[in-house]
Amino acid sequence: MSQHSHHHGPTAFSRAFAIGIALNLAFVVVEAVYGWRVGSLALLADAGHNLSDVAGLVLAWVAALAAGRQPDARHTYGWQRASILAAFANAVLLLVAMGSLLWEAGHRLQSPAPTDGVTIMAIAAIGVLVNGATAALFMSGSKSDMNIRGAFLHMAADALVSLGVVAAGALYLWTGWAWLDPVTSMAIALVIIAGTWGLFRQSLHLLFDGVPESVDLAEVDGLLRALPGVEDVHDLHVWAMSTTDIALTAHLVMPGGHPGDAFLEQIGHELHDRFHITHPTIQIEFDGMDHGCAPPLRTYE
Repeated sequence: MSQHSHHHGPTAFSRAFAIGIALNLAFVVVEAVYGWRVGSLALLADAGHNLSDVAGLVLAWVAALAAGRQPDARHTYGWQRASILAAFANAVLLLVAMGSLLWEAGHRLQSPAPTDGVTIMAIAAIGVLVNGATAALFMSGSKSDMNIRGAFLHMAADALVSLGVVAAGALYLWTGWAWLDPVTSMAIALVIIAGTWGLFRQSLHLLFDGVPESVDLAEVDGLLRALPGVEDVHDLHVWAMSTTDIALTAHLVMPGGHPGDAFLEQIGHELHDRFHITHPTIQIEFDGMDHGCAPPLRTYE
């Protein structure tokens, strides 16, 4: 027997995603052009950062839309895994780009060149406004939707990064220290790498059907074993169908017989409320036979 509980994310923020992506993409072009014209690696680094914002917003939007896409006979889970693949590709490309930027900044630091502090401050100040406005678009949904909350926190943090570039430009005007620009670009690149590494590690983990970080497998196993009438649990598997949907399969050994649909319904609600598992499939067994399935797991570390 199986119990499937489908909880798909809303697409009510599609307009916010579209506006946010348009604003940030336009700003990336402006920042990259002026960064290249005045020779500012700090602006180019922040442009790369804001390009990652665009990718992050696209991924969040795709995840929300994919959650509502209906499966078909060829793709019984739909196209939800595309969000994980996109996250992994984005992380790899961003890590390579930031590595190249660090290499260039290192060379620039050996022979610092003067730059246009006023232009740097003006462009970065626009970034503060763009990132702040985009964050405001997602503020209302940040408390109830984890996907929307991620977009909000990302944009709010990026507003602070742009503010740091403004401060570096002001400090350059005051001191005339030419090395501030490459040092600032290196600091921004390191911040991006630190944030992107988590995305890379988690997306790679999910691509190999790893248990999502939000799920404690030992607690899931304990919950199932504590259910009335359950003598044993085996073939417990938890994996991410997408960046927002989590699936579970498990065999429950219940010698007393099938407990009824209400029992399965209750399991579905508990798994969703405690672990955000949206697609549980439960098989009830009376005799404990595994019917050729893999040996049961006893520890989860």
